[in-house]
Amino acid sequence: MNDKNIQFYTDNAHSLIAQYDQVHFESVHKDWLSHIPAQGMVLDVGAGSGRDARYLSDKGLSVVAVEPAEKLLEAAKVNPENRNIHWLRDALPELNQVFALQVKFDLILLSAVWMHIAPSSRERTFRKLSSLLKPNGKMVISLRHGECRDERTMHPVSASELAQYASQFGLTCQLLTQHRQADQLGRSEVNWETVLLTLPDDGTGAFPLIRNIVVNDSKASTYKLALLRTLLRIADGHPGAVTERTEQHVCLPLGLVALYWLKLYKPLVDQYDMQQNSSNTKGLGFIKPAGWLQLTSFANNDFYIGANYQQASIASAVRQTLKDIARTIRDMPAKYTTLPGTYDAVFHVDIPRTIKEMPARYTTSPGMSDAVFNVDIAQRQPVTDELILDFDFLQSFGNFYVPKHIWDALTRYSVWIEPALINEWASLMAGYGKNKERQFSKLDYLNALTWDDPQRTTARVRTRVNSLLAQEAVSCCWSGKPLRGAKYAIDHAFPFSRWPNNDLWNLLPARTTINSQKSDRLPSRIRLSKSKELILHWWQQAWDDNKTEFFTQAAFALPSIQPHSENYDDVFEAMSLQRDRIKDFQQLEDWG
Repeated sequence: MNDKNIQFYTDNAHSLIAQYDQVHFESVHKDWLSHIPAQGMVLDVGAGSGRDARYLSDKGLSVVAVEPAEKLLEAAKVNPENRNIHWLRDALPELNQVFALQVKFDLILLSAVWMHIAPSSRERTFRKLSSLLKPNGKMVISLRHGECRDERTMHPVSASELAQYASQFGLTCQLLTQHRQADQLGRSEVNWETVLLTLPDDGTGAFPLIRNIVVNDSKASTYKLALLRTLLRIADGHPGAVTERTEQHVCLPLGLVALYWLKLYKPLVDQYDMQQNSSNTKGLGFIKPAGWLQLTSFANNDFYIGANYQQASIASAVRQTLKDIARTIRDMPAKYTTLPGTYDAVFHVDIPRTIKEMPARYTTSPGMSDAVFNVDIAQRQPVTDELILDFDFLQSFGNFYVPKHIWDALTRYSVWIEPALINEWASLMAGYGKNKERQFSKLDYLNALTWDDPQRTTARVRTRVNSLLAQEAVSCCWSGKPLRGAKYAIDHAFPFSRWPNNDLWNLLPARTTINSQKSDRLPSRIRLSKSKELILHWWQQAWDDNKTEFFTQAAFALPSIQPHSENYDDVFEAMSLQRDRIKDFQQLEDWG
């Protein structure tokens, strides 16, 4: 809040207190009364007359009441007797006194405050406030709409702006007022909305730990964010990648982790040439002459599960690149991602002797020295001229262990975690010297961090459909009607916008009109079941000559398929189960 506004509240303290106190808490805040916690700590930012702080204290809550206007604060402090309220003179966006308390809150209230925050300061303000929430903590922000008829400075506000910040910093956002509410003080030109923001928690502490790594952990490079996003992409898109599950951890093929790391960094390094660490002179540890630098002409979509590299030099370069990445992961992000306040790694990587010492080893849990991830590297397969990125090859690099509660959180909360990861990664890159010199925009960073290009990867399936149409009939997998000429679409059975997967089993030929009707909706269980024979026929028609890639992709992406299975019915059953998982996690609208 600027000095001009603070001075207004100081000069008019007496009249404002009378004005505020004539309206009861339940009237002003009726939209969120059910969200008041039964116990815990509350932060009231912009406490004004202390009306709200007193009410919440009377509910048995411990309240920290913050007010920047000295006369308002002094008057408010006179009223409470025997109430558990701690008064602070402090102001947004710094809140230095609040942060000095080293307290997390169950509820943060900003009542009639947000319109005073300049738009240029809002992202920073939101970030700082969100960092003060406990797991499952809630932040309530009232939004004032309408002109200001005195000398205070007020800025336009919107619920959509708060929803954007919530996405960036890993909170959920809910607009509690379906229609704007009339002003309780009778000002016809003023109306209000209330937004509820929540820091999710599954009860295990995994989500707050992940969020701490993303938002608060120190970072000299983008490696920690890359490791988390790699694991998130695998957790979200490849439930079948788990080779072992215990009460303590899940085990992934280390080669798969390295592959997704490669896909993330390829556009950043080779296409956009964006600096990825704080040193203007030191390069990235996984970029080596015999590996990465032999593959600069390749795009990230050239590297995928089931890919076949028949040229010996390319196969060797891919093999060496994944090996270099695995070592970097062990020796850097896994090693240095630690539990808050400790040297204990969150992740542990145990690689066969040549691979195992970097990111996984140093990613630790808060307050501990135990690695979060563990990597166990296996004996190498014999090197051949041809290379297929199949299960056996990716497993040959060793094992990467992720604590089970972290894995479960990455799986269930990916829709909230990934935007926060992307935002933090973009902000980190924006602070590096060479990137500043090149004057990259925020849009440039976000484009470079875009996960995939679905148009490019559907082109291959379209080519396959065209080659089949020249010889035989190809049917729409949803209607059974034959496709005519080029008037068809390649449909992501599970919508790419919500579950980015370009595997062969997920790409189905469909009539253009049906694909448009389906859009980004999830096929209903009944619709999928009715289309079973059509889908099975397409899979066999298109991919019987390419079973290794088809079944390798299915085994990694879908639950409960054995690594070397070649049974189309098993794939369909696993696809049906994955449909239910996506529906449960993301609550997508059904189609058909």
